[in-house]
Amino acid sequence: MIRQRLSRGIVRLMRYRMVGEVPQSGILVGAPHTSNWDFVTMLLVMWHDGAHPRVLVKKQLFKGPLGWVIRAFGGVPLDRENPGTVVRELVDEAGSGEPFRLILAAEGTRSKAEFWKSGFLRLSRETGLPVTLAFFDPPTRTMGFGPTFHASDDVRADMDIVREFYKDKHGIRPRNATPPRLREEA
Repeated sequence: MIRQRLSRGIVRLMRYRMVGEVPQSGILVGAPHTSNWDFVTMLLVMWHDGAHPRVLVKKQLFKGPLGWVIRAFGGVPLDRENPGTVVRELVDEAGSGEPFRLILAAEGTRSKAEFWKSGFLRLSRETGLPVTLAFFDPPTRTMGFGPTFHASDDVRADMDIVREFYKDKHGIRPRNATPPRLREEA
């Protein structure tokens, strides 16, 4: 309740408009991922409707007091070199029957790159949970949720949904955005 009130107050002060509805369970893609502030904005989006998500964050950020803060906000340390253990634990947690929301930055970095990471589609297929596209768009002063879909075996068709939704979303630093494209499509 406190997080929800805090989020709603901050969103109101920022003069942003929330759109869409928080899913009960699912894999949430937060994009564009162009700034360190994206973590905070995705939490605001989730907390606005009372959701308490898990957020994959690179393990290097869990050192010292910052690690405690990130964990308190739902952060899960991810070893990018060996993500299998964390992913298996999350798949097990998602299968528990309790509401499960996991936010991923599919771009994998705040800098412009060539491809997105495909983990969000793999997790959706492995868990049976839907993918929901979430965003923060400063030029339009909107944030929230877009379409929800179940990952299929047709990666290109799934990514066409993603590309269509994010084509007009800019993020905090638009020049850092990576266009939605997976290595598997190349």
